[in-house]
Amino acid sequence: MLKHNNGGKAMNLLILAANGQIARIVESRILKEKQFADVKLTLGLRKAKRLSNLQDNPRVTLMETDLNDAAEVNRAMAGQDMVFTAVVDHDPQNTMTKNVIAAAKANGTKRIISTSLLGIYDEVPGEFGRWNHQMVDRGLSAAINADKLLAQSGITYTTLRLPWLNDRNEVKYAITTRNEPYNGVSGSRQSIADVVLRIVADPTFAANDSIGIADPATQGQDRPVY
Repeated sequence: MLKHNNGGKAMNLLILAANGQIARIVESRILKEKQFADVKLTLGLRKAKRLSNLQDNPRVTLMETDLNDAAEVNRAMAGQDMVFTAVVDHDPQNTMTKNVIAAAKANGTKRIISTSLLGIYDEVPGEFGRWNHQMVDRGLSAAINADKLLAQSGITYTTLRLPWLNDRNEVKYAITTRNEPYNGVSGSRQSIADVVLRIVADPTFAANDSIGIADPATQGQDRPVY
């Protein structure tokens, strides 16, 4: 069981792109599990009505937030302790990542969790690595630069290098650091959400690192396992 540890204080967590599948798993678990009872959520998404089922929850604030709009990101970031950006930055200009970093600095937000791709360090071995590089090539340079911007930001961050995702109802994963070969090819969205919650529970976990996450049982496969 995760145990939330924020020095005995309530935590304000901003989730951007909050209608994504992983984001919604995180939101559901935070609102249901006792260890996160002192976490308040601000959910930023382009159309807030998509999460209207949460609008009456006293621990939830919904905000219409376009990640490419610096003013909207800055407004959502006000008063936040941590931000989870639940979408990969594919923009060659990295507008989204730059907006999040600038807003975090302006508002004193101490912790960033960012979503990225596997393969940004050429760390995926074998035939799967070759195939993966071919499949993600168009967004790879943007993802590489987003990770560099976070590392240079001076803010405590974690980059999550996601595997090819499936909807299996299981939490099963291995974590690799930036200097280790990627372990696995696929993983569940439930597993990625669990890693996010580990960071929410303990902000020192995976601090200032870029971590690979996948089901180790899929290691050695040539293609994603669904």
